[in-house]
Amino acid sequence: MIKIELRRFLIVGFTTVLIDFICYHLMLLIVNSYAPAKAFGFVMGSIFAYFINKIWTFKHRNVANYSVSKFAILYLATLGVNVGLNGTLLSIFGTEWLSVQFAFLIATSVSAIMNFMGMRMFVFVGKI
Repeated sequence: MIKIELRRFLIVGFTTVLIDFICYHLMLLIVNSYAPAKAFGFVMGSIFAYFINKIWTFKHRNVANYSVSKFAILYLATLGVNVGLNGTLLSIFGTEWLSVQFAFLIATSVSAIMNFMGMRMFVFVGKI
């Protein structure tokens, strides 16, 4: 079962990262500030990820176990890791185009691993 969930999570994750990436870069054009742009992209991807992972990846139907609250707690924590790591890498490597892409990829990868573990062990437990 974990193999199916992991496969589905990777598909959803790829789509989520694409949403994050597009929103991040669009917001950079508007605000020209990395942290708010990264946070915006992450939040937009997170909204998508919650619903698709709940319904398809983890087949979670239980509405009474506070999965939205648990998801919010998990994603607030990983948002901090994502934005913080992105900012740290940008301060180390600079803000040239390739550095921005590298920082995005590393920050997103780390938070994606944390999100899968958190969703599987904390958010979407006790399926009906």
